[in-house]
Amino acid sequence: MSGLSRLSIKRWVGLVLLGLLLVLAVGEPLLLNGDPNKQNLSAGLISPNVQYWLGTDQYGRNMLARIAGGLRISFLLALFCVGTAAVSGVLAGVLAAWQRGWIDITLNFIANTILALPGLVLILIFAALIPGSFAMLYLAISLVLWVEFFRVVRALTLPVISGPQLQSSQILGFGPVYLFRRHIWPAIRHDVFSLAAFGAATSIIAMSSVGFVYVGLKPPTPELGLMIVELFPYYHEAPWLLAEPITVLFMLVLGFHLLADKPQ
Repeated sequence: MSGLSRLSIKRWVGLVLLGLLLVLAVGEPLLLNGDPNKQNLSAGLISPNVQYWLGTDQYGRNMLARIAGGLRISFLLALFCVGTAAVSGVLAGVLAAWQRGWIDITLNFIANTILALPGLVLILIFAALIPGSFAMLYLAISLVLWVEFFRVVRALTLPVISGPQLQSSQILGFGPVYLFRRHIWPAIRHDVFSLAAFGAATSIIAMSSVGFVYVGLKPPTPELGLMIVELFPYYHEAPWLLAEPITVLFMLVLGFHLLADKPQ
C-alpha cells in the first residue's frame, strides 16, 4: 500500500487545500503574468470583475497577483525554516540522546536559553534588528522551531537507544547510519512530519504577526500580514479586500494543521 493511500481524511483535505493554494501561487505568474506591485491610481478599490478577478487595492494593484505573491513568500519561508530546523533539530536530538555527557548538557543548555523568551518575542527582537529582512525572519523562526524538533526527537530517541533491538544491532557490528535508518528514524518519523507541518503553519503566522507591527517585510512586498494591515482602513469601503488575505492566511494555516494529523 502506498503512502498516499494511508493518509487520513484530514491529511487528504489538508493536502488538497495546500495543493490548490500552491497552484495559485505558481500558476498566476505563469498564466496571467500579473505584477503585484504595479500601481494604477485611477483603478483603486475596484470590486472583482473579469479583468481583476479579486479586485484592486487602494493603489490600484491587482489583488490576485498580490495574493499569489504573498503565497509564494509564505511557502518559501515555511520551506526554508522547516527544512533548516528539521534537519538540524533531528541531528542534534539524536546526537544528544546517543552520546549523552557534555554534548547532551550543552545542547540542552542552548535549547533552554532559547526557551527563556517566548517564541514570538524572540522573532520580534530579531526582526527589529534589521526591519524588512527576509533573512532575519528566516533565522529567528528557524531558531524557534529548532528547539521543538530537538526536544521531541531527543525524548523519542532515548528509549530507542536503550532498547534491545538497537543494542542487538550494535553487537552485530552495524554502523550508526544503519542504526539510525533501521531503528531510530521509524520511531520518530511520524512525529517529525507532524512537527514539520505545525512548524510551517507557525512560520507563516509568525511572519504575518511581525507584519502587523511593521517590523516584518516592508511595502510594497505582497506579504499577507502586511496586506491585512494596509487594507484594514478600507474595510467599510471595500470589505472584500480585507477578507481576501485573511481567508488565504486561514486556509494556509488550516491546511498545514490538517496535514499534521498523525496516522491511525
